[in-house]
Amino acid sequence: MGAYILRRLLLMIPTMIGIMGISFLVVQFAPGGPVEQVIAQLTGQADGVSDRLSGGGGDMLGGQDFSSQDSSRYRGAQGLDPELIEKLERQFGFDKPPLTRFLDMMWNYIRFDFGESFFRNTPVIDLIIDKLPVSISLGVWILIISYTISVPLGIRKAVKDGSAFDVWTSGVIIVGYAVPSFLFGILLIVLFAGGSFFDWFPLRGLVSDNFSQLSWWEKIIDYFWHLTLPLISLALSAFATTTLLTKNSFLDEIRKQYVVTARAKGLSERKVLYGHVFRNAMLIVIAGFPGAFISAFFTGSLLIENIFSLDGLGRLGYLAIVNRDYPIVFGTLYIFSLLGLVVGLVSDLIYTWIDPRIDFDKREV
Repeated sequence: MGAYILRRLLLMIPTMIGIMGISFLVVQFAPGGPVEQVIAQLTGQADGVSDRLSGGGGDMLGGQDFSSQDSSRYRGAQGLDPELIEKLERQFGFDKPPLTRFLDMMWNYIRFDFGESFFRNTPVIDLIIDKLPVSISLGVWILIISYTISVPLGIRKAVKDGSAFDVWTSGVIIVGYAVPSFLFGILLIVLFAGGSFFDWFPLRGLVSDNFSQLSWWEKIIDYFWHLTLPLISLALSAFATTTLLTKNSFLDEIRKQYVVTARAKGLSERKVLYGHVFRNAMLIVIAGFPGAFISAFFTGSLLIENIFSLDGLGRLGYLAIVNRDYPIVFGTLYIFSLLGLVVGLVSDLIYTWIDPRIDFDKREV
C-alpha cells in the first residue's frame, strides 16, 4: 500500500501541472483580460478606475495624459498613453512572457502563495478563508443530509424492489432530480421568504446582523434558520443519484450466490443484509464520494449562493471569472483540483479499510 500511495502522490504532480497548464493556455486566448478591464473603465468611466486598480492604482494614474498617441495592442486603448499601458501590464504581471508567468505562478502555488487579487487588493488566500464558512456550511450539511437519506432509502428500495413503496419513491426521486435546484429555490423564496405569501425565512446572509449578541442556543437556531431554504433547495436533487446507486448496488449483491447460501444456513434477513451484503454493496457508493464531496463544496451551490445572497466560494469564483481576476481564478482552481486528487486517494484507502481483500499494490496505476 505504501508503494501505491507514493505512486499516486507522484502522479499528482503532472496532473496538477496539466490542469493548471491547460487553464493558463485557455486564458491566454480569452479576450477581455484585466488590462482590458481597466482600459474599458478608463475610456468609459475614468472616475471609477482607482477603485478597480489594486495597490494604489489611483496614484499610478495621477497626472497621466489619456489622450496621447495610438500605440497599443489592446482593443479600445486608442488614445491612451503607451506608458500607462506599460504600467498596467507591469502591475498585472503581463510584462513577462507567458511561459515565465506560468512557471512563476506554479512555483508560488507549490508554496501556497496565491498572491493578491487584481481588483480587491486582498491576498487570495484571505478571500478564500473568508468565504469558506458559507461553502462549508452548505457542503457539509448537504453531504450529511444526502447520505443520511440516500443510503437507508436505497437499501429499503432494494429490499422492497418492485413494491408500491419502490415505485412511488422512484417517482419522487425522478421528479426531484429533474427539477433544477435554483428553480426550486426561487419557488421557496416566493412562498416562504417574503415573495408573495409568507415571510418566515431570511433571504440574505448566513447569520443575522445581531448574531454576536445571541446566546449559544439562539446562535444555533439563527444559523439553521438562515440555512433552511438553501439546504432544502440543494437537497431536493442531491440524494437522487446516491439513492439509486445504493439500490442498484444492493440489488446486485442480494442476487449473488453467497447471499443464497447465507439464507440457507438460517441467518436472519437483517444479518444477511448488514453482515454480508452491506460491506460489498457500499464499495460502489464510496467510489462516488469524492465527486459528491467536491460537488457539494464547490460546484453545486453557485446558483443557490446567488439566489439566497450567500457569499461563498462558488460566487467568489464566478465573480473572479467575470472580472478576469486571474489570481482568484487560478488560486481556487489549484485548491479545488488538489483537494479533489487528495480526496480520491483517501477514497481508495477507505476501500481497503472496508474490504481488506482489495490490494492496490497489485494493480497498475
